Amino acid sequence: MKKFLAGALLSVSALTLAACGGEEEDSKLVVGASNVPHAEILEQAKPLLEEQGIELTIETYQDYVLPNQDLDSGDLDANFFQHIPYFEGQKEEFGYDFENAGGIHIEPIGLYSKKYGSIEELPEGATILMSNSVADHGRVLAMLEAQGLIKLAEGVDKTAAELTDIVENPKNLEFDANYEAALLVQLYENEEGDAVLINSNYALDAGLNPMEDSIAIEDSESPYVNIIAVKAGDEDKKEIKALVDVLHSKEIQDFIVEEWGGSVVPVK
Repeated sequence: MKKFLAGALLSVSALTLAACGGEEEDSKLVVGASNVPHAEILEQAKPLLEEQGIELTIETYQDYVLPNQDLDSGDLDANFFQHIPYFEGQKEEFGYDFENAGGIHIEPIGLYSKKYGSIEELPEGATILMSNSVADHGRVLAMLEAQGLIKLAEGVDKTAAELTDIVENPKNLEFDANYEAALLVQLYENEEGDAVLINSNYALDAGLNPMEDSIAIEDSESPYVNIIAVKAGDEDKKEIKALVDVLHSKEIQDFIVEEWGGSVVPVK
């Protein structure tokens, strides 16, 4: 009888430990992110999540391809680096079964030049260097149209606009869209081309201030909101909901405003 009770107690203990282990596992969250500003924002969220019993691990990335591959493979619970048009394009291209768990901020894209101090100074036939990411083309063309440098065809969906949709180009600007987004800062530093279109996360990572160093910048009404992406169904997990709620909190939104002063704009 004693042996039976001892065995039963051991079994109960084992089940209890297993249950605790499972609960502990459920309270861990691995999120992939670009260095700046995404990983820095997540670092601020860490202690707030810890208060809720959630341990956040941040994996940083330098490119826009691997974070979605790693989310799809299960190496990540979520990622935080991409805007909605890119996210939708990746889902369509690769068949990812992902969901948008929530929008967090906008990073206005900017036009930078070592040679000219304003867009008015750009000469006839100036060469504009830009990313080879088609998901960004409509974005930058819409920004250049807003600045009066080009005009796009009437009725075109500006989030999907391409270079062929330009119908007016008063300065006969030349567009070179053959570069990885991560290389554009180096091209700017090397004074290649006359102006370079750079995503704010890369600009910030290189020590540039988009609000001060750009000669033109996208306005804060941009639809290119950076999101928390997860596998379909995971958007309802308590850890994911807690992450999004923390990133929408006043504490985190105030941090974004104070840290980047308009170069990164929080949204809800």
